Amino acid sequence: MNSTRRAFLQHLSLGSVGFWLAPALAETTVLASGKLPRSSPADQSVSSEAILSFLGAVEQNKFELHSFMMLRHGQVIAEGWWAPYGPDEVHTMYSMSKSFTSTAVGMAVAEGKLSVEDKVVSFFPEDLPETISENLASLRVMDLLTMSVGNEKEPTQIVVKSENWVRTFLAQPITHKPGTVFMYNSAATYMCSAIVQKVTGQKILDYLTPRLFVPLGITGMKWETCPRDINTGGWGLSIQTEAMAKFGQLYLQKGKWKGKQLLPEVWVSEATAFHIQQPGGDKSDRPKAQNDWLQGYGYQFWRCQHGHYRGDGAFGQFTLVLPEHEAVIVMTSENKNMQGQLDLVWEHLLPAMKGSSPESDAALVTKTKSLNLPPAKGSAESPNMERVSGKVFTLAENPMGLTTATFVFQGNTCVFTARSAKGPHVIACGIERWQTGITAFPETPPRLISGGKPKAQTASKVAASATWSDENTLVMTWRYYETPHHDMVTCRFEGNKLNISFLNSITAMTPKAQDIRLPLTGQFTV
Repeated sequence: MNSTRRAFLQHLSLGSVGFWLAPALAETTVLASGKLPRSSPADQSVSSEAILSFLGAVEQNKFELHSFMMLRHGQVIAEGWWAPYGPDEVHTMYSMSKSFTSTAVGMAVAEGKLSVEDKVVSFFPEDLPETISENLASLRVMDLLTMSVGNEKEPTQIVVKSENWVRTFLAQPITHKPGTVFMYNSAATYMCSAIVQKVTGQKILDYLTPRLFVPLGITGMKWETCPRDINTGGWGLSIQTEAMAKFGQLYLQKGKWKGKQLLPEVWVSEATAFHIQQPGGDKSDRPKAQNDWLQGYGYQFWRCQHGHYRGDGAFGQFTLVLPEHEAVIVMTSENKNMQGQLDLVWEHLLPAMKGSSPESDAALVTKTKSLNLPPAKGSAESPNMERVSGKVFTLAENPMGLTTATFVFQGNTCVFTARSAKGPHVIACGIERWQTGITAFPETPPRLISGGKPKAQTASKVAASATWSDENTLVMTWRYYETPHHDMVTCRFEGNKLNISFLNSITAMTPKAQDIRLPLTGQFTV
């Protein structure tokens, strides 16, 4: 064993044991454009008919996918985006961010800046509680990585409501001995981000840029920060679908890219290995062996059925790595039933790699080019259009600070404008079609977690459509296509009165739940 590898193993606390490393796979050849090479399913011994069956099952089961990419032998063999989503746009990753944070830790370990056995308290002497418990004193970086801190309650919601997230995290009781009990803990991943920033002097986004993103040809990525300008770590990364695929391919290639070892092979193997078992067992409707959240956890990677592993994020942001088949599968989406989404992968895409069906390759290309999320359709017209178009509705006082609203109908477009003291918020909606634009409408876009939300309202890309559900009701859909989410905005006209209600797609997943935004009411002068 050479001295460099020995030193790295010592940082991992693996010593000089006979740690098994799988044979290296053939590397993908990245094109001069920075894009992954493309191939047909047949040329990589994959059944396009099975991929078509997967896409059909997605539609039949009413799963909302935003993008899909499948690689085999380093070649993209199938890809598609459901319009208005597209290949050049970043997409909110939620907890898929965690696997990138783990990668930053691995690179910092490789550079000798820390060890996974280091005690967490050693990095933050200025933020320690007055009394340091035995469990807190023994908490290691490894315990953060494996979600085995030992908290009785998941602390993230408490942490993100504070100004100093590190101090608040360290103040939370640790009931169980660290390293012994799994509990999903996004704040623990934030602590990994804070530690990397502490030892490198850089936010993990900046730290990863020359070490990971530039070599992989990834640009345009964004990562949210805490009030102290530390990347949130456990969530908050936005990145493109192909960037996720490159990341998965890097791990499939054991950290090697274009002949250079970006991430030590031993770290890849250790990070994606089984470290701790999640609690839970067989259920009446699903045995443990078929539950992808009970197959073990590594360093911010989930173990899967069939011996595979993945990074994943809320609502179905997936990077699946299938070493046995030399394949990577990426999906972005907005789905509540993430296990159901994975079930379709195992049912259709896993068997797809048993053989090709070249006669279906052309049909697959046609299908993937036509994918779309159709805008809602009721009626394109209403007798009220001419009556309300251009009228200025004076709004009652409201938390958003909006004072007036107007609707202008012209051709196949409805231009909605809401004014506040800060100026107009304009959203142009295609009538039963998507029209893209940018908006900084208050309290948009929807989000799952408050931590990392910018203090000031920021502009978001939006694709908007409108339709009449009845002659008095205009329904606008605002789809924020750099996130998984959308708003349904229902405008009810009665005489000279207006009522605007909101329902975001996260809230809509829970029956009878109500959007936290209060309805807007107003009227125009007759």
